[in-house]
Amino acid sequence: MPKAQETILEIDLNALRHNFEYLKSKLKSNTKFLAVVKAFAYGNDAEEIARYLQHLDIDYFAVAYANEGAALRQAGVTKPILVLHTLAVNFDVVLENCLEPNLYNAKILNEFIAFTEAENQNEYPVHIKFNTGLNRLGFWENDVDYIVSKLKATSAVKVKSLFSHLAASEDLNERDFTLRQIASFKEIAENFSKAIGYQPILHMTNTSGILNYPEAHFDMVRSGIGLYGFGNSEKESTYLKPIASLKTVISQIHQIEKGESVGYNRAYKSDALFTKTATLPLGHADGISRIYGNGKGFVIIHGKRAPIIGNVCMDMIMVNITGIDCKEGDEVIIFDGETTSAETLAEGAGTISYELITSISQRVKRVILKS
Repeated sequence: MPKAQETILEIDLNALRHNFEYLKSKLKSNTKFLAVVKAFAYGNDAEEIARYLQHLDIDYFAVAYANEGAALRQAGVTKPILVLHTLAVNFDVVLENCLEPNLYNAKILNEFIAFTEAENQNEYPVHIKFNTGLNRLGFWENDVDYIVSKLKATSAVKVKSLFSHLAASEDLNERDFTLRQIASFKEIAENFSKAIGYQPILHMTNTSGILNYPEAHFDMVRSGIGLYGFGNSEKESTYLKPIASLKTVISQIHQIEKGESVGYNRAYKSDALFTKTATLPLGHADGISRIYGNGKGFVIIHGKRAPIIGNVCMDMIMVNITGIDCKEGDEVIIFDGETTSAETLAEGAGTISYELITSISQRVKRVILKS
C-alpha cells in the first residue's frame, strides 16, 4: 500500500464487507438488514459505501435527512431509504426521490398526509417511530389509536414499518431498562397491528442491540457504527474491522529550546533543553478538534506515539517528535484499524469514536480500497 503524501482518509471496503457478514451471522436468515449511512456514512463516504452494500444485497438504508437520501439516489442507490428525521420543508425532496419518511409526531403525520393527498399519492410508504425511553423522537404508547384513526381516514399513505430505538443497549448494567423498552415496543406493535389490520415490518435494535439482544431482532435490524468497525465493547470490537484510516505527512520539523513556545496563545512551552516538533497538515477544520490539543491526543509516527502539543489550529497540528527518528515527508497515522483506533484516540480526549469519525471534514481526500 503506498504511503500517504497528503492528508487522506482510506476507506477499506473489504473491511466493510467483513463487518456486514459478521453482523449478518448473528441474524436469522429471514431477518432484514438496514444499513445506517447518515452523516456521510459516519464520516466516510456514503455514496461509495451504499453502492457497495447494495451489491451485497442489503435490504434497506437509513439517513438522517432527506437531502442525504437524495444524494444517494443521484449516486445510483435504488434500495429503499428511510429518512429518520423528516422535516416538513423537505417533503418535496422525499417524494421526488422515492424516500420513505419517519413520521414521529402528530404534526409531521398530519402534514405529510395532507401533502401526499394533495400530490394524489396512493399508499405512499411511511414509517412510524415510537418513543420507548430514549425520549428523543417518537410517538407515545397512548398515541396508537390516534395514529390509526388518521391512517384509516386516508389512502395516501401506508405504514411500511414500526420502530423504536434502544437507549443503552451497549450497557449491560442497564439491561432491565432495555428489556422494559423491548417489552413496551412489543405491546405497542401488537396493539398497532391489530388496530390497523395488517403487519408492518418491526425493527428496534442498533449495533449493540444486534449483539446483545437477539430477542429484539424482530423483522429487521439497523446497524451504523458496527458496519464501520466498532462494536461498542472491547470484546465485540475484536470481531470487527475499522474501515477507515486517517493518515497525513510531516510538513516541517522544528527544533526548539527550553522556554520557547509552540502555537497559538503559547499553549505549549518547552521545559526541556531540546524539543523536536513536527507540523502536520490537518487541524480542527479537518475534524481534529481542539479537545485533542495539549497532550490529550496523539499521532503515530514509525510505530511511536507523538503527543499533540499546544492548541490545535484550523489547518495544522504540532506534535512532539523528540526521540522519534523521522523526517519531513514521512507518513503519520492518526487512526487506523491496526496501529491505533479512533476509539482509543477519542477516549483519551474524553469523547467517543462516533464524534471523531463523523467529524472528518469533506475536504479530506477519500481513497477507496477494495480488492
